[in-house]
Amino acid sequence: MRRKKTEEEQENSERWLLTYADLITLLLAFFIVMYSMSKVDAKKFGAVQMALNSVLHGGRSPWDGRPPGMPTDDKRQSLLNPNDLRDLQAKIGRSFKTRGDSTNVTTDIDARGLVIHVRENTFFESGSADLTATAQSALDAIAGVIQGVANYIRVEGHSDNIPIHTTEFPSNWELSTTRATKVVRYLIDKYDFSPDRISASGYAEYRPLFSNDTPENRAKNRRVDIVILSATQGSDEPEATPDAIPRSVKPKDRITADPNILPGQNTVGESPQEGP
Repeated sequence: MRRKKTEEEQENSERWLLTYADLITLLLAFFIVMYSMSKVDAKKFGAVQMALNSVLHGGRSPWDGRPPGMPTDDKRQSLLNPNDLRDLQAKIGRSFKTRGDSTNVTTDIDARGLVIHVRENTFFESGSADLTATAQSALDAIAGVIQGVANYIRVEGHSDNIPIHTTEFPSNWELSTTRATKVVRYLIDKYDFSPDRISASGYAEYRPLFSNDTPENRAKNRRVDIVILSATQGSDEPEATPDAIPRSVKPKDRITADPNILPGQNTVGESPQEGP
């Protein structure tokens, strides 16, 4: 009896190892979960939270069953794949070769998608952001090829490293951004490009294609790039929703100042009707 009792006591004394092993396993799982939560994209997490709130309050998910940033099924099917972008590149090349302007307008395909490089001397006068007649003609040719493209389009302005300091353009940042914006406005106003599928950005002298060590290289760096984003790159673009699109101010509207409003605040109101 004494021997049997000793064996039972020895066996019971080792059971704590099972509890200890379970505790260590739970702690490991806990820290793994905490680490994974620390890596959550705040933007995506906020989108998930908004979608859950919408569903729990009786509404529908703003994604309509698709992840944030991804186009709808109809748009996804119409996006150009890499082979389509190469066909588009060849079509643009043939168009400008026929025009006899293949040196000032060149194309390239990189990780972003199809890039159409347009030299500054084709679009703008030196130090100016006004589109020349040659620029409008070149944009007409480009728009005729890419007008029906469903991919996102980004227009990028670039300059060389020579500083500019004028009243209108204090630096190359303002010059490159304004040039890109002028191209975007032209495509929207004349060819009805969808404003939620096209954007403008300026990079000043900080995205050169060549070293700015010779006048020839600086001339090549002064350019406007029209980038047809690939489907992968376009998925990172913010997707506009009808409720998020701001109301456009009509021509009859004007910004009026109200003395009762604190300084720095304005209100949008309709202009008073003129008398007969």
